[in-house]
Amino acid sequence: MKSRTLRVTLFLVISFMMIQNSFAQRPIIQTKYTADPAPMVYNDTVFLYTGHDADDAMGFKMFNWLLYTSTDMVNWTDHGVVASLDNFDWVPYDNGAWAPHCIERNGKFYFYCPIPNGIGIGVLVADSPYGPFVDPLGKPLIQNSHHDIDPAVFIDDDGQAYLYWGNPKVYYVKLNEDMISYSGDIMVEETTPANYQEGPWVWKRNEHYYMAYASTCCPEGIGYAMSSSPTGPWGYKGMIMDATELSRGNHPGIIEFKGKWYCFGHSYDLLKLTTTKFYERRSVMLDEMIYNADGTIQNRPYWTVEGPEQVGTLNPFKRVEAETMAWSEGVKTRSETEWEGDFDWARGERIADRKFVTSINHGDYIMVKGADFSTGAKTVEVSVASLYGGKIEIRVDKLDGPIIATVDVNTSREGGIWRTFSAPVNEHAKGVRDVYFVFRGEKDLFDFDWWKFNQ
Repeated sequence: MKSRTLRVTLFLVISFMMIQNSFAQRPIIQTKYTADPAPMVYNDTVFLYTGHDADDAMGFKMFNWLLYTSTDMVNWTDHGVVASLDNFDWVPYDNGAWAPHCIERNGKFYFYCPIPNGIGIGVLVADSPYGPFVDPLGKPLIQNSHHDIDPAVFIDDDGQAYLYWGNPKVYYVKLNEDMISYSGDIMVEETTPANYQEGPWVWKRNEHYYMAYASTCCPEGIGYAMSSSPTGPWGYKGMIMDATELSRGNHPGIIEFKGKWYCFGHSYDLLKLTTTKFYERRSVMLDEMIYNADGTIQNRPYWTVEGPEQVGTLNPFKRVEAETMAWSEGVKTRSETEWEGDFDWARGERIADRKFVTSINHGDYIMVKGADFSTGAKTVEVSVASLYGGKIEIRVDKLDGPIIATVDVNTSREGGIWRTFSAPVNEHAKGVRDVYFVFRGEKDLFDFDWWKFNQ
């Protein structure tokens, strides 16, 4: 018993040290605390909808849902708040934006949102995956019990859609083609798979139906079951991700993208970089998921440090939003509308809705992976709103790698005034490189909107 305890303790210590010293892809979002991943593939892009733990959360403090996108599984673009509890007039409070799910059908996007404590599961609809989302019902779609959390939708090959949810049982119902109503009774899955806790996620591959879920408690890993039918019975097959003290809760999201399968979940690894205390401030994680020949899924003890391989490259010669990143340290992101006027009562015309990187100080940086410079670049442009001013060192390969350009932001007191600065690029910017934007200066340097290299 002592030997086993020692081995477990050593594993936890080593794993925590690896997390502390890693600047790789873990977790995939660093500018906010994110949870309950709901990935969706649409038009060769992964749309990742997440819950949002407040920066000062001690327990669950969740007011809205966020959206991130990627075309290569390593660089993620922040699109900010995509919906909130304010979208539902019938919700009696502002805290409780728990695990959502989004799916496309017939050119429309349906966003299923659980409101805890017996309020129910609502649905929002949009014509675009980016929103805006509106409430077509004005009431809950599901109001069955206090177990109405963690909705997930699956559309079978015959076109029948199913909505699953629940803790500690699996509930399901057949959705109508309009996706905002259902037919038949709400069913309880009598063969609740082993170790099921919550967060069901259903998909199909090679005639096998799968259900992944938060498994065991507590801590929670990600378990899964298989069936020959979307309504069960479900047979437990094992763990996609083991339960470990490194993570307290979990919530799976499973997709296929560009011929590979991926499992999303969440952890507390970002929080643990700065404190040993526990708060409900989670971060979305991601790894490739591998099937065995018989259709079962290979086990992972924990999320890998390196994360999935990049699929494709990033084009640095198109405008890239600064909130697109594979990794960052120190910075935050923010959304803001720019108006012609300076006062609420005299705003004038809307100029732009901006999302940008902010809270930039000396030594902070952002990194994008796999930018394809081909035979080289001549200049680089950046759009910034200068506060006290500073410099952007643009490096390749690693944080202290070769400098390919230095942009001098030599103005100050221009908060909210966006200007483009440029600099020449040297011969090191060739081929496929990881690019680091390293910020230098005194304090509160500038806000950063976008960047672009020129051939």
